[in-house]
Amino acid sequence: MSNIVVPRRSLMLGGAAVALMPAIAFANGPDVGKPAPLFTAVDSNGKTWSLADLKGKVVVIETTNQDCPYVRKHYTSKNMQTQQREAAAKGVVWLTSASSATGQEGYVTAQQANDLTRSRDAAPAAVLLDPQSKIARAYGATVTPHMYIIDATGTLVYKGGTSPRPSSMCGSVSMKCWPASRSATRRPVPMAAR
Repeated sequence: MSNIVVPRRSLMLGGAAVALMPAIAFANGPDVGKPAPLFTAVDSNGKTWSLADLKGKVVVIETTNQDCPYVRKHYTSKNMQTQQREAAAKGVVWLTSASSATGQEGYVTAQQANDLTRSRDAAPAAVLLDPQSKIARAYGATVTPHMYIIDATGTLVYKGGTSPRPSSMCGSVSMKCWPASRSATRRPVPMAAR
């Protein structure tokens, strides 16, 4: 048996790096106030959605993983469905993005996505199937649920979590949001194998 000596400074720096990983991950992706990354994806009903085609409308992207305890909490409490319906009543296009890879936690087929939407009484405009995590990577999503709001000009105006507490953070969409810096402290739930 060999004795491995790890200098205390290296151990402390390594521990700090691991603790900050979620915050660093949220730093990736587009900046608020900048153009939102364009994407095209097929939904659970076979319809193709393109962010470019939605210009002129406010769009919410909700990353999801039905196995995530935070996602379950928001759907069990009906918080997410309430927000989806409030947004739709204001003309907002709510896109739920299922970005887990085949065989990974949270992966759903089109039929499973439709069954989940029905069983949870959810009301997104569509559930986008993103098994290659193209949308998640473009937006820097590393946990679920993570919310992105894109204004009618195509500018990212919010990225962060969701909470049952009201906030003026999301302006005209009237969503209940956490600032990204707060949501970055939550335990990460991987969306797909990277």
